[in-house]
Amino acid sequence: MAAHPLIGEVLKKASVAWVSVGDRPATALWCLAVDGVLHVVTGPGEQSAPGLADASAARVTLRGDHGGAVVAWDATVSRLSPVDERWAEIATQLAAKRLNAPGSAAELVARWSAECTVSRLTPAGTTPATGTALPAGSQAAPPRESPAARPARKPFRLHRVRGRRPST
Repeated sequence: MAAHPLIGEVLKKASVAWVSVGDRPATALWCLAVDGVLHVVTGPGEQSAPGLADASAARVTLRGDHGGAVVAWDATVSRLSPVDERWAEIATQLAAKRLNAPGSAAELVARWSAECTVSRLTPAGTTPATGTALPAGSQAAPPRESPAARPARKPFRLHRVRGRRPST
């Protein structure tokens, strides 16, 4: 079954997708769309998407030019391995799109083949959520716990700042 036309149109401009697996919260992931399939790299030194590497299904939400969600769809998740015939083509395109990558594209592709997972998110053929079927709220969630988080402190001031007196 062919994917919904809106999915195809939004995939053309997709660079970030919100992906959720099971009942986990959605995670923003950089991605690459090739032939109507979204490709995502996860693993050591790359983005974290809990549960995606072992999942068989996921929920993908893509945004439009205005920044809001345009379409949400169910995806079938499969893995692209280095022995697949399309590995070289897809991995090279992904490496070119990867920002601030350590090393050359060839080194990046070699590291991915050894340590990371390239997941293919293919539209499952179900009717996607669009327009009023999408949640109306912001879907913002409180920040997740992180060892990098620390309490904000008042800024240090060397001299006392005096308020101005109104002129008479």
